[in-house]
Amino acid sequence: MTTESKSPHANQQPKHIAIIMDGNGRWAQKRYMPRVVGHRAGVKSVRRVVECCVKDGVEVLTLFAFSSENWRRPEAEVNLLMSLFMVSLQREINKLDKSNIRLRFIGDRSAFSESLQHKMAEGEIQTQSNTALTLVIAVNYGGRWDMCQAFNHIVDDMLSGSLEKQKITEPLVSEYLSMADLPDPDLFIRTGGEQRISNFLLWQLAYTEMYFTTTLWPDFDQNAFEDAIKSFKGRERRFGHTSEQVLNKTVTL
Repeated sequence: MTTESKSPHANQQPKHIAIIMDGNGRWAQKRYMPRVVGHRAGVKSVRRVVECCVKDGVEVLTLFAFSSENWRRPEAEVNLLMSLFMVSLQREINKLDKSNIRLRFIGDRSAFSESLQHKMAEGEIQTQSNTALTLVIAVNYGGRWDMCQAFNHIVDDMLSGSLEKQKITEPLVSEYLSMADLPDPDLFIRTGGEQRISNFLLWQLAYTEMYFTTTLWPDFDQNAFEDAIKSFKGRERRFGHTSEQVLNKTVTL
């Protein structure tokens, strides 16, 4: 393909990146260390990727930190994860604020301790006016949960009269999802070698470009991030249209 015939969307920077940060436990086990050591190492990777996103002008970064299914893990590991989550929040909120990064959480917070829920809300309020990057942390989150709570709220609003009875449409459902005010992800990254989305952003990933890597999350550095971006930039995003339509700019993507 010649330079002149390239898609107008080639080489575009993703505006929203979503990541499943997989491989912390295996990273630690390979080093004969407790799994929690891998989770601590994973926090450093979060910092690196946040810095890369700010540097590259990414608008939204969504990280799958704790799924609704992760409660099935051994109790000791879950407790350590909750403790690490609290400590990380206490350490990072001021740093994120100074870096002009807005912090958001999605998921069912009711299962967490009151102190953790308070710290999450505190971080959102403190950083709500920041504009360099929106960092979304998915905790006790599941894509099916997200859709179910959207449907329930739609029904409640119809029954209360605040929403006229109408056909359920895609735009209507989108308005009730956890990230209704944010664009859908352009690029999905999963580290650790698994190739599935594991109940993450099921609705929002409908037209997202997928990138899977065997790199374990604690080893996901700037070079690994740039490899994912390079892969994304080499793809043609058609959203159901033909290449000719995209090349001739006869559709708006």
